[in-house]
Amino acid sequence: MAEFPSKVSTRTSSPAQGGGAAVSALRPDLGFVRSSLGALMLLQLVLGLLVWALIADTSYHLYPAYGWVMFVAVFLWLVTIVFFILYLFQLHMKLYMVPWPLVLMIFNVGATVLYITAFITCSASVELTSLKGTRQYNQRAAASFFSCLVMIAYGVSAFFSFQAWRGVGSNAATSQMAGGYA
Repeated sequence: MAEFPSKVSTRTSSPAQGGGAAVSALRPDLGFVRSSLGALMLLQLVLGLLVWALIADTSYHLYPAYGWVMFVAVFLWLVTIVFFILYLFQLHMKLYMVPWPLVLMIFNVGATVLYITAFITCSASVELTSLKGTRQYNQRAAASFFSCLVMIAYGVSAFFSFQAWRGVGSNAATSQMAGGYA
């Protein structure tokens, strides 16, 4: 025991230059954008933006049905932006205690169901709330079309999220190498 201090090498270190803790820079993962999950999220963002922009340009506040469509479109658009940023900057890897495949699957299934209701509501209200051939009619009909496309995009995402959650077509090594998305 008397020789212990002479055999141990100690080294002291100081904090990084600048006096503060080192902060890792957020770098976007462009591989995510090229993945099926990233491409579907971008598609959902673009189509969702079209839905709520088309409805917002009409006098939607006069009809409660379009209030629901606006709520669904804007809410899911904002939540999709949050998920897109989380995955783009790989922040989901830092929050490893959250079961992201399960969270994403639940979100996509919920978004699909909400967009089904929004699509049906929007489509059923077009002829009741505007005259055929008018600008508002065309915008609301286009919003119905795009809400159908967004509904399909969320449905496809729900399917892929379910597969990722169940681990279909991958093993632990490939899912780690893929960064958590297909």
